[in-house]
Amino acid sequence: MAKTKKSNKKTENFSVYVRWFWILFSVGILSIVLIFLLASWGVFGELPDYTVLENPKTNLATEIISSDGKTLGKFYLNDNRTPVSYNELPQHLVDALIATEDARYRSHSGIDARGTLRAIFKLGSGGGASTISQQLAKQLFTVQVSDSKLQRAFQKVKEWIIAAKLERQYTKNEIIAQYFNIYDFLNNADGIRSAASIYFDKEPRDLNIKESAMLVGMFKNSALYNPRRNPEGVKNRRNVVLAQMYKYGYISEQQKDSLQATPLDLKYTPQSHRDGIATYFRAYLDGFMKDWIKNNPKPDGTRWSLYNDGLKIYTTIDSRMQKYAEEAVQKHMPRLQKEFDHQNTPDRNPTAPFLELDQSEIKDLMHRSMRQSERWRHMKYDLKKDDKEIEESFYKATQTRIFAWKDGLATEIDTIMKPIDSMRYYKSFLRAGMMSMDPQTGHVKAWVGGINYRNFQYDMVKQGRRQVGSTFKPFVYATAIDQLHLSPCDEFPDTPFCIEKNKFGNPEQWCPKNSGGDDDYGGKRTLKNALANSVNTITARLIDKVGPQPVVDLAHKMGVESDIPAVPSIALGTADLSIYEMVGAFATFANKGVYTKPVMVTSIEDKNGTILYQFKPETRDVLSAETAYVTVKLLEGVTEGGSGTRLRHTFGVNQPVYKEIITGYPYQFDNPIAGKTGTTQNQSDGWFMGMVPNLVTGVWVGGEDRAVHFRTITYGQGASMALPIWALYMKSCYADEDLNVSKGEFEAPENLTINVDCTKPTEDKTNEKEPLPDDLDFN
Repeated sequence: MAKTKKSNKKTENFSVYVRWFWILFSVGILSIVLIFLLASWGVFGELPDYTVLENPKTNLATEIISSDGKTLGKFYLNDNRTPVSYNELPQHLVDALIATEDARYRSHSGIDARGTLRAIFKLGSGGGASTISQQLAKQLFTVQVSDSKLQRAFQKVKEWIIAAKLERQYTKNEIIAQYFNIYDFLNNADGIRSAASIYFDKEPRDLNIKESAMLVGMFKNSALYNPRRNPEGVKNRRNVVLAQMYKYGYISEQQKDSLQATPLDLKYTPQSHRDGIATYFRAYLDGFMKDWIKNNPKPDGTRWSLYNDGLKIYTTIDSRMQKYAEEAVQKHMPRLQKEFDHQNTPDRNPTAPFLELDQSEIKDLMHRSMRQSERWRHMKYDLKKDDKEIEESFYKATQTRIFAWKDGLATEIDTIMKPIDSMRYYKSFLRAGMMSMDPQTGHVKAWVGGINYRNFQYDMVKQGRRQVGSTFKPFVYATAIDQLHLSPCDEFPDTPFCIEKNKFGNPEQWCPKNSGGDDDYGGKRTLKNALANSVNTITARLIDKVGPQPVVDLAHKMGVESDIPAVPSIALGTADLSIYEMVGAFATFANKGVYTKPVMVTSIEDKNGTILYQFKPETRDVLSAETAYVTVKLLEGVTEGGSGTRLRHTFGVNQPVYKEIITGYPYQFDNPIAGKTGTTQNQSDGWFMGMVPNLVTGVWVGGEDRAVHFRTITYGQGASMALPIWALYMKSCYADEDLNVSKGEFEAPENLTINVDCTKPTEDKTNEKEPLPDDLDFN
C-alpha cells in the first residue's frame, strides 16, 4: 500500500513537471511569437516597408566612363560605390563568400535554424549564426546599438524579420550582389567594384581566386583586416577563407596549399579626386556636370546629386590615349625642368626663377600672387583675419610638403618652408598643357591640363590662355589663300617690311623683324618655305593685303572665343588663346574646312540606364575644302623642312645640346604630318600644333608667369619645349595599332585648282582665275 502511494506521488510530481514544461514551453513559444509580432509592428524600431525594400537607400558614386569602356574616375563625397550585377561577379568570389559566411545559404530562407541553435547551445563559441541575408539586413536597415545584450537581442530579431522579407523580395543571387555592393572595404573602397579596383586595379570579373579570398576575408572585420595596415593578418584571414573553400569542395587541396603560400600581391591604386588618370579633365567635368544639373532637374523637380545618385557619364576620352599623353608629359618635363634649373641657379641668375625683372618688380608680382592665393582667401573670408595678419603669416616657416621631380618622377618632399618661399618655389616650375581631338567627330581623346594635379590645379587646356606666337600664322595664310587664291609655291621677297601708321587703326608704324634679326633677310621665299621657317616679314605682307579683321573673323568662325584685337601684330601671335581653342580651330583645316565643336561628353545616364542627356554635334562650314587642304599642305612643310623637321631627321653634329632634354629622340616619323611650332617673345611660351588626318593635338609649355622662361631660343623655342611631348605621344599612339591613328595622306578635294606641289612649275591659269593684284605678283 505504501509503495502504491509513493508511486502515485511520483506520478503526480512528474505530471506537474510535464505540465510546467509545456506551460513554460508554450509561454516561451508565445513570447517569441509575440516578440516577432511586436518587432514586425515596429515596437522595437521602424522596419522598412516593401517600397524601401525594393529600393534600398544607398549612396552611389557618379562614374566617368571612357570611350573604350574604362572607368576614368568617380564623383563622390563619402561613398565611392558603383554597383555591379551578380553576373559580373566571378563564381569563385561567390563560392568564397558562401563557404566562409553561410555554407547553407542556398537551402535556408534567410534564417539558418541549425546555425542559430548551435550558437544558442554553445553561447556563440561555435561561431555566429548570421546568414548572408541577415548581414545584408544589418548593413542596409539597422543601426549599430550599444553593447547591451537586451538591445542586441532585439536588433537580432529585427535582422531576422528583415532577412526573411529580403528573401521573399529578392532572389538568392540578387542578395549576394547587394551584399558585395554595400560593404565598406575601407580606403574609399565602398562595394566590391571599388575594392577590386583599389586593391588590385581590376574589375571584379577579373579577380583570381586568392584575390577573391582576400576580399571575402575582410567581411569579418575590415577595420582589423585592412590590407594596408595589417597585411600579415589579412594574409592569415585570406588563408582561412581558402581553407573553407577547400572544406566545402570549391577548390582542391593542391590549390589551397599553393595559394596559401603566395603573397597578397596588392596593387594599391587609390581613388580620389586628385589622383588617378585624367585628373584635369575630371575637374573640368565637375564644372560641366554642375551646370548640367542646374538646368536639368529630375522628373519630380528635385535636383540630381552628382555625388549620390549613381549617374554614368560617357565621355570621348580614350583611356589609352590619355595614358600615353600623360606619360609623354611626365617623360619630357623633368628633363626640361632640370635644364631650366641648371640655368637658373642663384649664381647664374640672382633673380631666379624670374628674368628681366628687378627686385621691386618681383616683390610686386609676389604680393599680387599672395592676394590671389587660396591661403589668403581662406584666412580672409573663412577665418576673418585682417590683411596685416594674413601677410605676416606668409613669412612664418611651417611644416609642408612640396612637389619635386626626382629621378624623372613626380614626388612630394616633407620640409619646413615659409609660404612666401613656397610660392616662389612653385613659380620656378615649367607647366604644360595638351589636348588631342578627332577632327571629324570633334571627340576629345586626351586632356592633360598640367604636370601634376595635386600640386598644380590650374587647367592649362581650357582655363589658361597664353600668347600663341607663330601658331597663329596659319590663320593669316588661310585668309590670304581664301581671298587671293594663293599657292604654297607663290614667291614673296624676304626683305624688311612695315605697315604704316594709322593703317587698320595701327597707332604706330609696325615693322616686324625676323627671328634672326637684321641679318635674317635675302632673296625670295615661297609661302610654303616662309611658313615652314616662320618668316615674320612675309606674314606681315599677307596681313597687310587681307587686313586684320578678316583674320579675326576667320579665327572666331573656327571656334576661337577669346577676344582678338583687329591689329596687324596679331599676325605674329600676340593674342592670348587656350589650347582648347587652338585645337578646335586647327581641326578645321584637317576636316576639309568644316569646324566641329570639341565634344567631351557623349551621354549621361541614371543608375537604371535611362538616358538623360545625348550630345548633338555642332558643325559649320568655315573654309572651302580647297583652302583648308592648301593650308594643310603649307603646314606639312613645317615638318618637312622647317622648325618641325626634327620629327623626321636627326640633328646635325653641331646641335648635340637638344639630346640632353628631348626624350625619345630621334623620332623619325615618315608619314605626312602637318604642324606648326610657336615661340613667343623672350621664350615665355612654347607651342606645337600637330595634325594627321584623324588626330589633331596641341601642346603648350611655359611658366606660370611670363618672366619665368629660358634665357635663349636654344631651349626656349616651341620645337624644344612642346614638340617632344607631341612626338612621344604620337609614337605611343602609333605603337598601339588598335587605335588606328592615321599614317596616310590628307585627302585632297576634287577639282583642286591651286598648285600645291612646288617641285612642279605653277601652271598659267590666267584664263581660269583672276590674276593676283600687281603689288602681290612678285614672280
